[in-house]
Amino acid sequence: MVDDCFGHPRLAAVYDPLDPDRSDLDAYVAIAEESGARRVLDLGCGTGVFALLLADRGIEVVGVDPARASVEVARAKPGADRVRWIHGDATALPPLRVDLATMTANVAQAIVEPAAWRATLRGAHEALRPGGRLVFETRDPARRAWEEWTRERSRRVTEVPEAGPVETWFEVLDVRLPLVSFRTTFVFAADGQVLTSDSTLRFRERGEVEADLVARGFVVEEVRDAPDRPGREFVFLARRP
Repeated sequence: MVDDCFGHPRLAAVYDPLDPDRSDLDAYVAIAEESGARRVLDLGCGTGVFALLLADRGIEVVGVDPARASVEVARAKPGADRVRWIHGDATALPPLRVDLATMTANVAQAIVEPAAWRATLRGAHEALRPGGRLVFETRDPARRAWEEWTRERSRRVTEVPEAGPVETWFEVLDVRLPLVSFRTTFVFAADGQVLTSDSTLRFRERGEVEADLVARGFVVEEVRDAPDRPGREFVFLARRP
């Protein structure tokens, strides 16, 4: 299932202006550069922000996402013809031999079902060349990030080009660890339309993630801190032997 914030055409169209600060991607660009990656698989590419950052650096990128509306937004961006876009997920990739596979932002946590998570890791492993690396982040459950996802703390109004003011906020619906469900509400002032998107994230412990990676044939090279959110997330770097 694709969350409406990615799969609904109107919400996919405003996703970037509602989240303009993508400094979180700087660390991934740095990892691509330190790895000397020339071919990258961007799993959960969304509207293509990271894929296009890499393409701007001359890197060959395959962007994959199950949300068709988000992929269509990505395909319409300037320079999008430099990226190979695929509507789908890691379980049905064409034959690839990439140097680096990535899952930025919430991608890893949004894969909540254990079977789907195992299949994603397996697909990433198969797409990597021997010696290639997988990198992704996940929130540290001990920091209980969901406690900040309240309407009072998250409400904001953003002026979106061509759409006008859009009011948004988050509210938690259910906490049954390791799963946390929440709702994002969007109010379009131009016509009064109200849309909601329900999401569920899986908060995995560090040891659980490391065990999953090893079970799928990876070697865990390093677990880093997230530069933009120190002490709040784990950034996993794993290698296909």
